[in-house]
Amino acid sequence: MNVWIAVILTIVINGLVTVLFFMDGFSGEVEGFDLTILPMMNAIFNSFTTVFLFSALFFILRKNVKMHRRFIYAAFTSTTLFLVTYVTYHFLAESTEYGGSGIMAGIYYFILITHIILAIIIVPLAVLSFLRGIKYQVEKHRKIARWTMPLWLYVSITGVLVYLMISPYY
Repeated sequence: MNVWIAVILTIVINGLVTVLFFMDGFSGEVEGFDLTILPMMNAIFNSFTTVFLFSALFFILRKNVKMHRRFIYAAFTSTTLFLVTYVTYHFLAESTEYGGSGIMAGIYYFILITHIILAIIIVPLAVLSFLRGIKYQVEKHRKIARWTMPLWLYVSITGVLVYLMISPYY
């Protein structure tokens, strides 16, 4: 059952993001609302996710399962809020192009591409890790969490870096 939940959520989340990627942005105006605040909120939520994941790692290394779980719940909450603001922004606005050049453009696109690829991969890994953890399937949870934690940390950190690098071009 865990696998089916992970598969369904992966298809829905990654499918929605893919559709938004290929779809033109909303052409109307959102009167009185500056859409560029949403990418900043994305970066803030990613920052919180990073802190929560490091905290969860800190506590599980000290065998404090209760605190580990609390920080994982917090990481899923901030990631969900990120997803809501990300989808909202990309539904309402055109994609922003990176305006830098030279080596900075190469660095930006390397970070962006690895971020996107690993963000796609992290969805099923995080969901499976979470479900196995809350169902106390400890050995199965450990096996997948060893991959999930570093990849999820990379995705949350690079999400902030992507924002910092592209924010001057909004």
